[in-house]
Amino acid sequence: MLRQSRVSGSHIASRRNMPVRVVQSGFRTSQLQQSQSSESEAFTFKDFAIWGGIPIIVVLLLRLFVFGVYEIPSGSMMDTLQIGDQVITTRLTPGIGGGIKRGDVIVFRDPAHWLEGATTSSRLFSIDTKEYLIKRVIGLPGDVVACKGNGAPITINGVAIDDSAIRKPGVNPSDIPFSITVTDGNLFVMGDNRSNSADSRLHQEDGNQGLVPIHNVEGVALAVYWPVTQWSSLARPSGMFDGVGGITEVR
Repeated sequence: MLRQSRVSGSHIASRRNMPVRVVQSGFRTSQLQQSQSSESEAFTFKDFAIWGGIPIIVVLLLRLFVFGVYEIPSGSMMDTLQIGDQVITTRLTPGIGGGIKRGDVIVFRDPAHWLEGATTSSRLFSIDTKEYLIKRVIGLPGDVVACKGNGAPITINGVAIDDSAIRKPGVNPSDIPFSITVTDGNLFVMGDNRSNSADSRLHQEDGNQGLVPIHNVEGVALAVYWPVTQWSSLARPSGMFDGVGGITEVR
């Protein structure tokens, strides 16, 4: 009985020591888990910074220096562009990535208070506070752009062009006669809706003959991206300006 008692006591002592070992083991496990958890949290934050932050920065840089986004406020470029269309432009022209050519649709800063007194709906909406317009390039430096009005065609350097592919159906090439020589460093622009576009023709008294300085160009329109039903390219018309002579692009 005494032996049994001693054995039992030994078992009891052993059993009394077991919980202590378990608690210590559990404490160490908890510390290890906390350490692993901290490392996991640190990795998650770093992962987010790399895979989330960097792409955002890249997109912002592209938006600031490569692409522009604008909303069309008026009908001066119909039917090519509708009111409310949103277009994306590239800022890599002029200069890098090719030059500006006849037929390009460009976004440019108001050159000589063209928008002064205009309604808000005439202003091209952008994310900044500058005032922009959107028109199509018709004449490059050295060109003589002219029209006799009343349904007569537009001529460039004496060569008549067929602009029916871009001009709004049912409107004349120009209802008003004009003849303008495009000077160095400038562009002659027109809206596709010729009967409702305050373009180079109507600003000949602005001190620069209604021309747009090339350095005012913010970008060349690439495409309509919104709404999705209006998705379309804004590539320059093919063949429209063949044979007019002069230079073919400016940078």
